[in-house]
Amino acid sequence: MTRVKSPSSKKHRKILKLAKGFRNAPRRRFRAANEAVLHAGQYAYNGRKKKKRDLKSLWIIRLNAAVREYGLNYSQFIAKLKKAKIEIDRKILADIAVTDPESFKQIVEKVK
Repeated sequence: MTRVKSPSSKKHRKILKLAKGFRNAPRRRFRAANEAVLHAGQYAYNGRKKKKRDLKSLWIIRLNAAVREYGLNYSQFIAKLKKAKIEIDRKILADIAVTDPESFKQIVEKVK
């Protein structure tokens, strides 16, 4: 008869492969590896959400610094952008402010 590989050993191999870079017991023992992989997944999920928050706050900080040179602050600038019906998101505005100050100056002048 041929050897049948059990589904549990397949699951164990999969979890241990995911725990490959961990230290000590979670790298070698299934039970410890399973718990560590589950926690790592939670941290990764939370990190992906936190990354979005961190980047948005970075864009806001950059925009605030850029518009202060023109006598505005961030909240006034965003309010005037909405009033002027200019729909450019914060990511693009922050990128323009850093890479192309002349274009950003034109946007600020148009808003004022």
